[in-house]
Amino acid sequence: MVPFLRILGIETSCDETAAAVVERDAEGNANVLSDVVLSQLDEHSAYGGVVPEIAARAHVEALDELIEEALKRANVSLDEVDAIAATSGPGLIGGLLVGLMTGKAIARAAGKPLYAVNHLEGHALTARLTDGLAFPYLMLLVSGGHTQLILVRGVGEYQRWGTTIDDALGEAFDKTAKLLGLPYTGGPAVERMARDGNPDRFAFPRPLVGEARLDFSFSGLKTAVRQAAQDIAPLSDQDVADICASFQKAISRTLKDRIGRGLQRFKTEFASTDEKPALVVAGGVAANLELRGTLHALCDKNGFRFIAPPLHLCTDNAVMIAWAGLERMATGAAPDPLDVQPRSRWPLDSNAETLIGFGKRGAKA
Repeated sequence: MVPFLRILGIETSCDETAAAVVERDAEGNANVLSDVVLSQLDEHSAYGGVVPEIAARAHVEALDELIEEALKRANVSLDEVDAIAATSGPGLIGGLLVGLMTGKAIARAAGKPLYAVNHLEGHALTARLTDGLAFPYLMLLVSGGHTQLILVRGVGEYQRWGTTIDDALGEAFDKTAKLLGLPYTGGPAVERMARDGNPDRFAFPRPLVGEARLDFSFSGLKTAVRQAAQDIAPLSDQDVADICASFQKAISRTLKDRIGRGLQRFKTEFASTDEKPALVVAGGVAANLELRGTLHALCDKNGFRFIAPPLHLCTDNAVMIAWAGLERMATGAAPDPLDVQPRSRWPLDSNAETLIGFGKRGAKA
């Protein structure tokens, strides 16, 4: 039987600095003792996006105090922690260096094992923390940098069924918001405006709908939005609301087609599984309530459980990093050496065909 475990998690992959202390009991149940997140929204909002140098500097300034606060809220000392888990990729290399180097220093000083965690694996395993979900299951990862449909077979066992061939969904939201003059961050701003808009005013394209492959494409949709906005400029508030609503509807219909095909494939490949199949939605864009509603209805229609973690666990956080470290420890996986390096690119499925770029840093997706 796996023993009781407690771990300190550190997350610095983008523009949130986070630390958390999480426990896992012998039965695999989770207990979140602390969850501290410091957003850098104010630092980046003037630029309409994340500035890597500013993000790294902010992590340096805040991380030590956040770790102290996480331990204080958990009412534990470093001596009472079994291991350190720190995000090692993918993400902005400056931020990854700050978090991983801090994790290494604490592990070395306190004599604790270090687990260098894939940020995407943190998202993939969060549903096991919140819902005790058994393997296998499907995960739709939708964030500013990734849009992927992943088969989660087990800890460290992932098969990518679909990915974006151009822009990630979160990137499409952010660029649309910027085009329309909406504030940063783009996704929530578009969702707010869409509530008062007419989703049928603009017939935006639904890329790849009807194709057997399970990949995604959002670049053409983004271009259609720009063209529509230029055609009716200057834009009134109602114009902006209608564009946002029509844009969001096109995305909902696209996801309904893409994910619907994925659900059918899962049922075919795992027809003998007794457990009710599940679709997990993770990543920052998973906070969009209309997209959640579309996917929830799709799951109900196809006999799937729909699992979306609480909103604060969809965005970047250290709880999921700590939990991913605990899951690895529970399998008996060896800790990482203290010379482990951060990776700005680190796909979950390293065997999948690269669709949008490969270089010295590795596959982009």
